[in-house]
Amino acid sequence: MTTTIQDNGNQVIASFIGRLDTAAAVETTEAVKPLLTVENKEIILDCAQLEYISSSGLRIFLAIRKEAATHNSKVIVRSINDDIRQVFMMTGFISLFEIQ
Repeated sequence: MTTTIQDNGNQVIASFIGRLDTAAAVETTEAVKPLLTVENKEIILDCAQLEYISSSGLRIFLAIRKEAATHNSKVIVRSINDDIRQVFMMTGFISLFEIQ
């Protein structure tokens, strides 16, 4: 699992590559810590290369959303595949995030 973060001025883009499973969650939690303090920007969670997300990964996305709300930021989940979309639908996450 690889996570990269890029600040583009009014947007911060976090790209997830690989499988965000329980084993990768600790490392990913550390990697996304900068997102937890982003103020007044759009946070894009780019999932174009994310193959799988577990409940641990969903918790990470939820933590980002929660902190973004307290910092007047907006979270957008971009480019999820059909399997991840199904997980979002089954868990109700589809209504918690703006999906592009």
